[in-house]
Amino acid sequence: SHEKMCRYLAKGGQLLVVSVGYRLAPEHKYPAAYEDCLNATIHFMRNTEHYGVDPANVIVCGDSAGGNLAAAVSQTLAGRPDLPKLRAQILIYPGLQAVDFHLPSYQQNCGVPPLPREQAAFFALQYLNGDAANMQEVLEGSHIPPDMRLKCRMWVNPD
Repeated sequence: SHEKMCRYLAKGGQLLVVSVGYRLAPEHKYPAAYEDCLNATIHFMRNTEHYGVDPANVIVCGDSAGGNLAAAVSQTLAGRPDLPKLRAQILIYPGLQAVDFHLPSYQQNCGVPPLPREQAAFFALQYLNGDAANMQEVLEGSHIPPDMRLKCRMWVNPD
């Protein structure tokens, strides 16, 4: 689905673009996609000379669920002294939180394509466990215990 965009970026920016064909939910539940992206990135970073790439110029990028995966890979690799440091991460409308689907961005864009609020919750559940039976609880926020919600409020709140 992203081949044209990857080709455009590669040609226009004179870049080498590696697009990971990671396993998809619901057939492959978490952490399959994350492991695929992490393993592909580690392999690439260990073999940059084979591809003619300066290891100091490696960037991870993703949109939507791929943005979530790019962020997770970046966090994992940040503490790896055996690999070069990533130059940057580019996250395009990343799916980074499933704690509160009532934040202002969800309210303001609740019916806006490409990802309305209900679809975002559905895909988050598919990614995590392949089952969207609890979607209403997730949309209402009752999937997070009250004590955990208070702890998360420091980072995830409408203010």
